[in-house]
Amino acid sequence: MFCVLLVGAVLAVAVSSADGGDVLFREDFNDLSQWEASHFPKIDRHSAYSIVHDDSGSYLQAASDASASAILYKERFDAGRYPRVRWRWKIEKVYEKGNAAEKAGDDYPIRIYIVFQYDPAEASIADRLTFGLAKTVYGEYPPHSSLNYIWANRAPVGTVMANPYTARARMIVLESGNGNAGEWVDEEIDIRGDYRIAFGASPPPIAGIAIMNDSDNTGEGSVSYVDFIEVFR
Repeated sequence: MFCVLLVGAVLAVAVSSADGGDVLFREDFNDLSQWEASHFPKIDRHSAYSIVHDDSGSYLQAASDASASAILYKERFDAGRYPRVRWRWKIEKVYEKGNAAEKAGDDYPIRIYIVFQYDPAEASIADRLTFGLAKTVYGEYPPHSSLNYIWANRAPVGTVMANPYTARARMIVLESGNGNAGEWVDEEIDIRGDYRIAFGASPPPIAGIAIMNDSDNTGEGSVSYVDFIEVFR
């Protein structure tokens, strides 16, 4: 499903990482104080996001049961200066009816969005009209575009495709199938490089992060986890 994920309003502040690199922020999911829920019109069943604590530490649990909603990080960041993101995630299983090429199968046990802010000063007249209308509905501008990193059912790893609901969202398959289900998997992405491949242009500078487990189209259910997310350069 395509969802209008509105980007937060505060720019993140850089810190130094233990290995000497520049880390803008790192989320270790000790709590959800830096995240806010995003619910979507006409979808009454919401996915559940909670923090799990065990002997190995804490992490995010995302559970969906014929439902959809997301959580959004409250702070925006400059993707031009901090274009790299890494995280560790795990799924229970993929959705059997999942199909990234069709609206009816556009569900994933875990996906991480990089959502780019719309800037009216840089927009065409047509976009100003379109985004202005959307603002009257949602109260603020929807994103300019987004990169949607997914754990797909069957689409090959490395596939880049338009979301079946909108060409403003490109999906990038990082994992596919149940081969790594039940195991922690580390990912690292290059926002600028991926955006150029996906859209053929440089990305807008200001971005946000969202996480979602959705199954409203397939009517299935699954649980997934995220151990950490780190934005750096």
